[in-house]
Amino acid sequence: MSVKEFSFELIAQDDKARLGTILTPRGLIDTPTFMPVGTQGTVKGVLTDNLIKTGTQVILGNTYHLLLRPGVKVLNNFKGLHNFMNWQRPILTDSGGYQIMSLSKFNKIDKKVGAIFNSHLDGKKIILSPEKSIQVQKSINSDIIMVLDECPKMTTNKKILSNAIDVSTNWAKRSKIEFGNDKSKALFGIAQGGLYKDLRIESIQKLIEIDFNGYAMGGLAVGEKKIDMLKILNETTDYLPKNKPRYLMGVGTPSDILGAVNEGIDMFDCVMPTRAGRTGLAFTWAGKINLKNSKYQNDTSPLDDKCEVGNLNKYSKSYLQHLIKSNEMLASMLISLHNLYFYQQFMREIRKNIKNNTFRIFFKKYINFFD
Repeated sequence: MSVKEFSFELIAQDDKARLGTILTPRGLIDTPTFMPVGTQGTVKGVLTDNLIKTGTQVILGNTYHLLLRPGVKVLNNFKGLHNFMNWQRPILTDSGGYQIMSLSKFNKIDKKVGAIFNSHLDGKKIILSPEKSIQVQKSINSDIIMVLDECPKMTTNKKILSNAIDVSTNWAKRSKIEFGNDKSKALFGIAQGGLYKDLRIESIQKLIEIDFNGYAMGGLAVGEKKIDMLKILNETTDYLPKNKPRYLMGVGTPSDILGAVNEGIDMFDCVMPTRAGRTGLAFTWAGKINLKNSKYQNDTSPLDDKCEVGNLNKYSKSYLQHLIKSNEMLASMLISLHNLYFYQQFMREIRKNIKNNTFRIFFKKYINFFD
């Protein structure tokens, strides 16, 4: 099916858990969905062909990092990141707002201008304004574009959080103007407010007034407890428009995702599957498996005997442990691919259970399974 405009359809609900479909000119995205993180134009250690075989429908790239390398000139030469990295499915790009927080020692915020960075690579001065962020994301040719926001570090200081809402709202307005009226792409707003219900609602309502194609919850998964994250979602997701996708940024473990789906969230991204893979940690239906553990030294069984992606079902736990202990890069590649396969399998099970009105049973079984 060929479509020319971005759209979202809510298909079914099981309590607050939502089953939906995002349509983009580059393909369909079933929700709830998990987006592997390809910060610099690559999901670490995983070929794009294998990503497709896992069932991945959309990946995430990052504006700040892609602005530094390879840069706008190269991206324009390839007419975007899709051709550059050989990925023809949808791409969502983070605006660079997270780097304002994570690389705070390299930047300062000027409310009227944006974020002024000294590149962490070579010290070069970079001005990332709301307008510049949108321009770079258009050079990336993103299908889903995020507004530039101020994402404060975890704090209970309401003054800091309130100020971040003011800055983010102003930047969201400027982002919307710069984005224009390209209906083939989507622009998402990002709500802030920490763990305070009143601030979250204030931020959401201000974004709704601007009107976006989707809405993200930012400023979470920054160090707070899972129970606190889920509590604020429980208190505020009903204030988000029902007919537009809802995105929780930077989350998380399978249990974190399951808890957020239970509160009405549709979209997720996290480095967890590949980062864990690089440390020898695998997610399976039997729970988390630390392949560095000596008990797997003579284990002839694979992580998943049904997974044919990359022939993963032909590699034993014993062999994977050998690769880890030998410091072979293939260990990271195979375990990362397995984790991505598991995450997408987990999302398919979530969607199936929402459709069948059995989500509550699935939720109770797995909500604390991967903690």
